[in-house]
Amino acid sequence: MPYRTIAVHVNGSRHTTQRVVLAARIASENDAHLIGAAPTGLLPVLYSGGMVPGAAPVLEACMTYMQEHAEKALAEFEQIAERNHVRSFEKRLIEDEAGEALSLQARYCDLVIVGQSDPAENVAGERNDVAEYTLLNSGRPILLAPYVDDTSHFGERAVIAWDGSLAAARAVNGALPLLRATRQVQVVIFNPEVSLRAHGEEPGADIAAYLVRHGINVDVSRQKTTQDIDVANALLSHVADVGAGLLVMGGYGRSRLSEILLGGTTRTVLQSMTVPVLISH
Repeated sequence: MPYRTIAVHVNGSRHTTQRVVLAARIASENDAHLIGAAPTGLLPVLYSGGMVPGAAPVLEACMTYMQEHAEKALAEFEQIAERNHVRSFEKRLIEDEAGEALSLQARYCDLVIVGQSDPAENVAGERNDVAEYTLLNSGRPILLAPYVDDTSHFGERAVIAWDGSLAAARAVNGALPLLRATRQVQVVIFNPEVSLRAHGEEPGADIAAYLVRHGINVDVSRQKTTQDIDVANALLSHVADVGAGLLVMGGYGRSRLSEILLGGTTRTVLQSMTVPVLISH
């Protein structure tokens, strides 16, 4: 089935335009309803009347500033949606912290599109771990748009990082509408001998057959890493070598209370990705 409801994170980042363009393209191709979600970054507790005495004028100015910026970003979202012929869309200004707002919104969506954290940019009212928090707390597949604007090969070739895990299986399932629209999909397996139980006698054969039954053109690549390069960097190099425009993978980690201790492969990919990554936890 195609995606029916898609949400995209809309904020004051200089990368928002490219992220919304990608979201609009996917929504248009799936005839999906697109939600532009613009969190203000203000916690709901501030509206409960329990603020510090004398802080009201400062808080009011802050609220006005954050709301105006969110509304400006939503106005651009609307223009992009219209230009890209998205049949059904809506703007949502959400009075909440970004990670929490997107995680809650995601539960009513098939896909959530969030931007990769740019270490050279600070967005007012947002932490720099919005993508990670949404991944770990939304229960939905997340499509991360890279801050380097490279979506030129999106829809041409995709790579699935397959390890037989629950997270990888959920990512593949969540990516099916994108994979069906991709010309060529490759399943890549690193060091399959490490977990033969998950892969079976012929690593990659079962997941390839599953994808073929969904009408997806697929091949399998089995790779070995060396002591000089870890799986994450080997995966990123492979994605670049084959000219893929999408990476699909499972993600691992704990909640924000544990400072988002993501698995090494997940963290490296999120920091160094240069193409969109569909990831599921």
